[in-house]
Amino acid sequence: MMYHEKTEALYEGLAHKSGQYQLPRPPASRPPVNHRIVRAKALPGQPLSLFDKVRDFTTADQLRELGIYPYFRTISSAQDTEVIIDHKKVLMLGSNSYLGLTNHPKIKEAARAAVEKYGTGCAGSRFLNGTLDIHLELEAALAKLVNKEAVLLYSTGFQVNLGVISALVGKGEYVLGDKSNHASIVEGCLLSPGKFLRFSHKDMAALEKRLQSLEPEAGKLIVVDGVFSMEGDIIPLPELCRIAAKYGSAVMVDDAHAIGVLGKGGAGTSNHFGLTEQVQLIMGTFSKSLASLGGFIASDAQTVDYLKHHSRALIFSASMSPANAAAVLAALKIMSEEPERIAQLWRNTARMKQGLLGLGFDLGDSETPILPVYCRDLMIAFNLCKRLQEEGVFINPVVSPAVAPGHELIRVSLMATHTDQQIDFALDKLGQIGKELGLL
Repeated sequence: MMYHEKTEALYEGLAHKSGQYQLPRPPASRPPVNHRIVRAKALPGQPLSLFDKVRDFTTADQLRELGIYPYFRTISSAQDTEVIIDHKKVLMLGSNSYLGLTNHPKIKEAARAAVEKYGTGCAGSRFLNGTLDIHLELEAALAKLVNKEAVLLYSTGFQVNLGVISALVGKGEYVLGDKSNHASIVEGCLLSPGKFLRFSHKDMAALEKRLQSLEPEAGKLIVVDGVFSMEGDIIPLPELCRIAAKYGSAVMVDDAHAIGVLGKGGAGTSNHFGLTEQVQLIMGTFSKSLASLGGFIASDAQTVDYLKHHSRALIFSASMSPANAAAVLAALKIMSEEPERIAQLWRNTARMKQGLLGLGFDLGDSETPILPVYCRDLMIAFNLCKRLQEEGVFINPVVSPAVAPGHELIRVSLMATHTDQQIDFALDKLGQIGKELGLL
């Protein structure tokens, strides 16, 4: 996910089009928030300057008034190929459940059994009273999957990147990142005491130029997404590893969108390229292919032990719940025993990609089940999202700061459990509404 500067890009995009769309003033009575009507009113007492930005934020209200606000849509069913929104069945093409396991009966049963045995939570951090035997079992299973000596679990994927990068990159050292890296990577880089340098998306010449300017003896870490979550393309890992070795830099790959998608048995990007030995740190999450919540870092045993004693995001956070850990273990077992799921995911991807390209959509450089349909216009992206839901298809719009202004898109993501009929239905609706909005 491209993480551009923290600007009011969304607001600016709307303001730029205000002449065309005649954005209304925010209503005095705001729409429901968590099923309560929130009425605009002054904060009690003397106004505090800290909250000026709160009072001035009207973008969401403007989008709601236009009827195109696309966020926080309420789903009242399991995350499956179809979901229920506003009592209507909608085809889900906005989920990261690549293997379609979030509603699998074996995984739900594993979670229930874990609650019966361990209760609902750990009531403490891994550092103190929050390490369970099921955590160790899961760490061993993940280490085997990605072929590393050791693994350390975190409560969320975001915390992995915060905790690992900030703990490893010290003062006088450098962390280098692709400009399209996920926001969690960026925040981890900003949190570290070292210097954060960025290079243009997948531009290995730009990366090498950055490294050439650094002191040879300084510690260096290159952090990249394996699969970029918005663009759907893959990092050129062979060239990156060659450059890293040349300049004495460690490599960390975020495989949030590659575990269960790339590599033998879904082992991820490093396995896909046969470069596991040259990638010192492999990060993954459980909220995509593995049907749960949490994340992990895999490395050599000495590095993992260091992180156990220096990663503040681990030490000062409650540990992963037993049910979440059990769900991941069950998902790993299914992924291993049913390799046809990954094969079907790629067949579904090919069918959807060929269909979208045949209709005339611009998919950029996508190489994975993440298919960005470029609109390159903020209001078209929002209106396309709205009209698709009206026609029975759930898709997410992606705008700045997730992508650069002028690169707005809707993100189509496939699941192994989508049927040919569902894909063809979606293509029909995308073609119809794409023409309606002048995108085709």
